[in-house]
Amino acid sequence: MPNRPRQMRLTERHVGYLQPPVVSEELPAPPEGYHAATPDDHARTIERLLGPEPLQDEVWVFAYGSLIWKPACEVVEMRTALVRGWHRAFCLGWNNRYRGSDERPGLMLALDRGGACKGVLQRLPPDRIEECMVQLLEREMGWLPSAFPPRWVNARTADRTVRALTFCIDRHSGRYVSGLSDAAIADVLATAVGTRGSMAEYLFATVRHLEEMGIHDPHLWQLQDLVADRIEAAYEAED
Repeated sequence: MPNRPRQMRLTERHVGYLQPPVVSEELPAPPEGYHAATPDDHARTIERLLGPEPLQDEVWVFAYGSLIWKPACEVVEMRTALVRGWHRAFCLGWNNRYRGSDERPGLMLALDRGGACKGVLQRLPPDRIEECMVQLLEREMGWLPSAFPPRWVNARTADRTVRALTFCIDRHSGRYVSGLSDAAIADVLATAVGTRGSMAEYLFATVRHLEEMGIHDPHLWQLQDLVADRIEAAYEAED
């Protein structure tokens, strides 16, 4: 059983200060140089990943960020796992639509090369794999070319190694951001807000759900403390 979650410094109170002017789940227009993915695009991606005649009855997705607390589709089993060779990082920029704006763009999580990442494996329903794959790609690959395309990784669970799909940053995509200090990342996460909410909400939900599943990410834990500090300074400072 996971241990009792640690008490986060970042809370719903902090998140409440950063509300989007308009809330929308609609996919915005793609930025210059990208195009909206079509059903045919998704079909080709699924064929590349699963083969022309999919025979798998067990497909797992490795979730490391928002897929943990907001799965793209139905899942029938979840278990924690470790992926080596990749680490969770705020390296996908700059987001000026979902959780950011032109004035204050956001940074999203992706897997970047090096290190290791503890996350959550999600098994797709064996009788609905292609349907769920489409829902997953619609969620994660709304624009093409993708800055964080899907790939297979090996995820180690408590009793076996599982081949799983996940989304890793393409360092040559033009949306790869690196070299920022924790303080600089926290400045972004404490201020960026878009049509689907704030970066502070994204960080809060990710850290909270990781902790509830017994996964402690020291980097994200440090960031949630820094973000809470900045929000308090901006909204709760004494007159």
